[in-house]
Amino acid sequence: MGNAVAIISSIAGAVTVVVMIVLIRRCTVVKRKMRKKMKKKIVEKVMEELERRKREGEAQACDAALDDVVIEIGPVEKFLSEILNEKPMRFSSEQLAACTRNFSTELGSGGYGVVYKGDLPNGLAVAVKVLKVSMSRKVQEAFMAEIGTIGRTYHVHLVRLYGFCFDRDTKALVYEFLENGSLEKYLYGGAGAGEEDGTAAPAAQPPRLEWKTLHGIAVGTAKGIRYLHEECQQRIVHYDIKPANILLTGDFTPKVADFGLARLGERENTHMSLTGGGRGTPGYAAPELWMALPATEKCDVYSFGMVLFEILGRRRNFDPGHGESKEWFPRWVWERYEQGEIETVVSCADGGIEDEEDREKAEMMCKVALWCVQFQPAARPTMSSVVRMLEGEMAIVPPVNPFHYVMDSSGGSTSSGLWSGTYQSSRDTTGRDSGLSSVSPAAKSDDVIKRTDASV
Repeated sequence: MGNAVAIISSIAGAVTVVVMIVLIRRCTVVKRKMRKKMKKKIVEKVMEELERRKREGEAQACDAALDDVVIEIGPVEKFLSEILNEKPMRFSSEQLAACTRNFSTELGSGGYGVVYKGDLPNGLAVAVKVLKVSMSRKVQEAFMAEIGTIGRTYHVHLVRLYGFCFDRDTKALVYEFLENGSLEKYLYGGAGAGEEDGTAAPAAQPPRLEWKTLHGIAVGTAKGIRYLHEECQQRIVHYDIKPANILLTGDFTPKVADFGLARLGERENTHMSLTGGGRGTPGYAAPELWMALPATEKCDVYSFGMVLFEILGRRRNFDPGHGESKEWFPRWVWERYEQGEIETVVSCADGGIEDEEDREKAEMMCKVALWCVQFQPAARPTMSSVVRMLEGEMAIVPPVNPFHYVMDSSGGSTSSGLWSGTYQSSRDTTGRDSGLSSVSPAAKSDDVIKRTDASV
């Protein structure tokens, strides 16, 4: 009996050991499976995290790329908008009536129409020149000349043409508005007659401009004309440079305006054919325009020279109120210069110029003006040379007499009657053409041309 118990105990112990071994193995297998599952889950989570980060990285990269596109598109859109804005817009008569408040504020009037102040929807102030409804051929040519020339150019010293209207009942040009009006009223005082193109309402007594401001106006105007002659894709000749067509911004930056007489020309063509004489304004128009001779951009140089005289003297070039000796200012300036008394001109200019540096600039302006109004177009400097001389960057050769063609053979004095006629009316110009055309240039004209070409 005791042996049986011992055997049973041994068997039970063996079974227990076997069961324990089996359990241990099963636990080991389960642990391995669990570890595999855990590893798999960990790997899956890691992969998910990596995938998520990858997606986020791609999204960020995509956003960055989009940002780059936006950054790049922005300037392009702005650039394209600016390009489109450089072309003159076409307005309807209703739009112009709205922006001018039914044409309520008149700025001035002239031979071609009336100018009104207005505001575009973006708040930009403009001057609207409404042309006569019954457009004559001359007005039509002026309308097309404005759009064909200034409408395709942009320069800091040229008035901006924003657009036009060409409806059945309304023909108009829309310019930028210039607060200080034309140079004319600052030279002669009171209300100027040239309040036509983007000018402010004339003041009863305009402020007196300092000499430095006047000199800056002269230089800026010369740069504007230089751009027309030498820097445009097509050469543009203005044909009507005068103080009334030089407009001033709030800080007195000059802008050349009124391109109604302007002509486009290919740079290869040195001359432009004009129909009939009398083009331009008497007193400022070059001699070749009076005589209907071939004209070049040197016509503008001559006119600019006459403007320089008026800036220098702060007066009209022809004014009988100054007495016979000074009634034609350019002649008086030449006589003073010829006699070595240029300081007399400077001391009289603008009520007297005290600063030494300003006096030197005034003397340079005097010499440049004498060169610009030479009778022979070839003897006149280019506008680029004019700018350099006015800014003191180029030496000025002593000028020669530019007024031989209006000198009396007896006394050698200038014929004041001729010049008074040119300022008072252009009707007599045609009658004088034959007489002027028979006057031969000065004996020294060839020498003038050679010296000018060599130095200017």
